[in-house]
Amino acid sequence: MGYLYLTRHGQTVWNVEGKVCGTTDIELTEKGREEAVSLGKRISQDKNINIDIIVASPLKRAKDTAGYISSATGISVRTDSRITEQNFGKYEGGGRRSDEFIEAKHHFADNYEGGESMLRVAQRVYNFLDEIKEDKDKTYLIVAHNGIARIVHSYFYDETNEEFSSYSIKNCELVCYKWN
Repeated sequence: MGYLYLTRHGQTVWNVEGKVCGTTDIELTEKGREEAVSLGKRISQDKNINIDIIVASPLKRAKDTAGYISSATGISVRTDSRITEQNFGKYEGGGRRSDEFIEAKHHFADNYEGGESMLRVAQRVYNFLDEIKEDKDKTYLIVAHNGIARIVHSYFYDETNEEFSSYSIKNCELVCYKWN
């Protein structure tokens, strides 16, 4: 049985401001860069973490986070568009704690008026996970987004709609999953 690691990109201004980032290509803050460097050092110093490859979302905040981790660890990075954050359509740039957005996250088939449905995101992320799961000799680190973390978590654990909608990880938090 192998392992899969996942982290969310470092902090962005929109994270601080409580805005929905989605596919809007936001840069890391100075703190976000420091978080990524710190995570890279932690991974390089922890003898129990043996990652073979880093796969990042192509959005700047995730790709740059992966680059900092790679610099500290020497692990190669590639990008994959299947782990790009969900396009939240009309909610991009709006408040992520607004009642309307929180309610919208419970409607998995809706496309967020110009965005992408949760079902479509789950399909592409699950396809990606199914593919890398077959590469049993490698341990992956996914560097992505909170919405992608939510979907990856649902791949490994049964959840209610409420549990799924409320699942969240912090910037540069490292989560480990064991393949079944």
